[in-house]
Amino acid sequence: MVTIAPAAHADVPQLAELLAVLFEQEADFSPDRPKQERGLGLLIDSPQLGVIFVAREAEEIIGMVSLLFTISTAEGAPACWLEDMVVRPDRRGDGIGSRLLGHAIDHARALGYARITLLTDKLNAGAIGFYRRHGFAESPMMALRLALTDPAGDAS
Repeated sequence: MVTIAPAAHADVPQLAELLAVLFEQEADFSPDRPKQERGLGLLIDSPQLGVIFVAREAEEIIGMVSLLFTISTAEGAPACWLEDMVVRPDRRGDGIGSRLLGHAIDHARALGYARITLLTDKLNAGAIGFYRRHGFAESPMMALRLALTDPAGDAS
């Protein structure tokens, strides 16, 4: 039976493995286990900043979704970023991604968040279709980034 619950520190190694799968398919990111473990730990330790939900079957994590909390001045209300979402490749098509995403949406809605925003690769038609089926729509806004650390992770 698959259950969905908030992540705990003991989950970090399995979550880092899932992020490696996700980052292998994203053009902008590369897996870096120490960075991913550090980021996951920071998020688990800072519930005011966000939440990670895991889909678990027995002791094995088979999927995850994370929300980061912010304020939208446009909405005049709290808003979320869907930061990471991934299901193990051998479990895709089982409805786990839909359950995880639905859980995250319900959580954000229950807390009064006005919007969830996410980024996905322009060429990932499967992910774009998945999010559209769950009510997400393209925005005319464009993502831009400024890296504030060098590749070694040191502040510039």
